[in-house]
Amino acid sequence: MSRAAILGNRPFRFLVAGGLNTALGLAFYPALVWLVPYFHEHYLQALGIAQVVCLLFAFVTYKLGVFRTQGNVLREFATFSSFYVINYAANWAVLPLLVELGGARPAIAQIGFTAIAIVGSYFWHSRLSFRNREV
Repeated sequence: MSRAAILGNRPFRFLVAGGLNTALGLAFYPALVWLVPYFHEHYLQALGIAQVVCLLFAFVTYKLGVFRTQGNVLREFATFSSFYVINYAANWAVLPLLVELGGARPAIAQIGFTAIAIVGSYFWHSRLSFRNREV
């Protein structure tokens, strides 16, 4: 297989976009928590801000860079977002337990949630969010 074919195939583009999204997600939340004194105690508000910023960034990178669909943006965004709503709900429920009861550092606990989201996202997005729809 040629280098151009490898670089142009969807799974490779997904890995690259996922790497960018993961890097942003892993950096953005800790940056908010560590650099903004308010968020030292209000880490869940930082989580909300980070989730919105990272969701928008991920949607753009997957739509334009990976799946390159011409579909309805609002429908795609709703389906795309639904994957993350499930993860965010679990994140919001478990993060306080890990931090307050388990004594984990917020940024470290968040890394685990990022890993979980990566596992199923390709299949969700390729089969639901950005699937080719017959007219």
